[in-house]
Amino acid sequence: MYEALVFRRVRAIDPSIALDAEVDVVVEGKTITRVGPRAGDSVSGERVRRIEINGAYLLPGLIDLHAHLREPGQEGKEDLKSGLAAAAAGGFTDVCAMPNTRPVNDTRFVTEMLVRKARELGGARLHPIGSITVGQRGETLTEMADLKDAGAVAVSDDGYCVTRSDVMRRALEYASTFDMPLIQHAEDHALTKDAQMHEGAISTRLGLRGWPRVAEDIIVARDVILAEYTGARYHLAHVSTLGAVRILREAKSRGIKVTAEVTPHHLLLTDASLLGYDTACKVNPPLREDADLLALREALADGTIDCIATDHAPHSVLDKDVELSEALPGMIGLELCVPLMLGLVARGVLPLSRVIDALTRAPSRVVGLPARHIREGCEASLTLVDPARSWVVAPERLRTKSRNTPFLGQTVKGMVMMTLVSGAVAFESLDAVPQAAS
Repeated sequence: MYEALVFRRVRAIDPSIALDAEVDVVVEGKTITRVGPRAGDSVSGERVRRIEINGAYLLPGLIDLHAHLREPGQEGKEDLKSGLAAAAAGGFTDVCAMPNTRPVNDTRFVTEMLVRKARELGGARLHPIGSITVGQRGETLTEMADLKDAGAVAVSDDGYCVTRSDVMRRALEYASTFDMPLIQHAEDHALTKDAQMHEGAISTRLGLRGWPRVAEDIIVARDVILAEYTGARYHLAHVSTLGAVRILREAKSRGIKVTAEVTPHHLLLTDASLLGYDTACKVNPPLREDADLLALREALADGTIDCIATDHAPHSVLDKDVELSEALPGMIGLELCVPLMLGLVARGVLPLSRVIDALTRAPSRVVGLPARHIREGCEASLTLVDPARSWVVAPERLRTKSRNTPFLGQTVKGMVMMTLVSGAVAFESLDAVPQAAS
């Protein structure tokens, strides 16, 4: 056990306090005690660990607003232990777990069980999201007061849309009583019945039933109207269409309390990825077209879209190694988010500070988590990244139980070297981080 951990000559980047400088950062116990040029020089002792990686970034701990950890009920795909290990390996100190488990997280009992077990495991922190309706059936509202008291940070029926306007109105009003954000999976299910991918030229070419953009846009438009009417906090999960972006931008211009997230795969891939019937690219909502991808990138850059969220959705081989029509939607993302997003930064698509903000400050504000800062006296929840280090996305490198990603076998650039959660090392790349003490 080290008395102090010294990050030497790191590029500390914290957009929330306008920090971007080469400094030393000293961690003692659970706290950041010193930040500044050569701040580590005066730290001495037998149990001081110094880490110096040329060009490394030190960031506030990353926060994922949207992950599926599959426990309870589908532990063969993922469980809390493997999911939180994957989160830490991806640089995430905090991860919000969606409620579409078996049973659904629609009661105090399930929420408390998740909180208790995650606390016992340690490492990355779990923040459960409770369901909006009982059983995610879109009819009867859950006891949101109980869910919040048990530890839920938001409510969502993710995987299913709350399609009834009367239920959505009551849900928004109820959630606003406790200042909880309501997270919507925007999909008019009547328009997406039997759909396998985005509706367009490629779905026609492949002979697959398509999923039109308007299935998302219609729900977003209605929900924005209801959010304005109720004054509630509305968050749009995994936005995927240019139409939804336009609606969000207009709503924000009028001061409506709406926020949104986008996934790495919707920023990187289009429906053309399914030309080989690749089930790894079957996701919900589906990969769209170039125009949507460009609109999403622009909206993230200008702040219309607030956050980047992985929508980590682990599946077994039996769920994916089948015909496209039988495959379940979703791909893993916790361990790939950082290098994929740094790839967009390297190509000049997105500013580095905006990407970091979308993974730190912005999600913390959506669900009301304590702000993480690189500042003296603050909790030491930090992510160390080597942006220059390349690695191959190989099964043996992944902590998640599942392997459903189209990026498997590809070389990516940008490696998480260490993740600290309240001063404790939740993850480190042992083959790359110096071990010397002084």
